[in-house]
Amino acid sequence: MFKTILVPVDLSDLAVAAPALDAAVRMAEWSGAALRVINVQQMLPATYMDYVPSDFDAQQREWAESELKRIMQKIHLPPERISSIVRVGGVYPEILSEADEWGADLIIIGSHRPAMSTYLLGSNAKTVVRHAKCSVLVVRE
Repeated sequence: MFKTILVPVDLSDLAVAAPALDAAVRMAEWSGAALRVINVQQMLPATYMDYVPSDFDAQQREWAESELKRIMQKIHLPPERISSIVRVGGVYPEILSEADEWGADLIIIGSHRPAMSTYLLGSNAKTVVRHAKCSVLVVRE
């Protein structure tokens, strides 16, 4: 059914990411799909650049890549069917771009339970659902 599944993971909120990742692994096992785990590192505003080391972005990318590697070691799929990527930018634009570029036919994304703040401010999951060109499964924590 699905051949390529993209799973966004917020490394600062694994409680939300874990159920989505579990669902994605089960779906990939069931369908024989390839699985890609993505983390998006947001760009640091220029006003903070004087307060962080000059290689801050590189350190953040390296940390995110090592965390994704640690997460992927727990996934029991053949190595040729699993990959990860760290992108830098806005969360939902990078998820949507990766889905298009990689050819994802399903995005499985974790989300908090709805609250009044998410109705007023919106969420990344909502925007991914609204603008994705492929199917999206939202998994609640």
